[in-house]
Amino acid sequence: MTSAPRTDNLDLATTAREMADNAPAGSLSHAAATSVAITCATTRDVSEARAALGGVTPAEVRDAALALFGRLSAGAG
Repeated sequence: MTSAPRTDNLDLATTAREMADNAPAGSLSHAAATSVAITCATTRDVSEARAALGGVTPAEVRDAALALFGRLSAGAG
């Protein structure tokens, strides 16, 4: 039995940083992707990153960041 390849936090951070770089400056998508990139780069694992993203403010950035993180960590980019 084989398992799906695991994506680590640094891979998630790199992907999120690329998304932030391609998003319009000042947009919600830029703020969310930047939040995910920084959080993933500074946490040990997916659980810790998810918990840290729960503290992002304002709420609309938090919601967008958690949604993006969910897609990225599930491999849906």
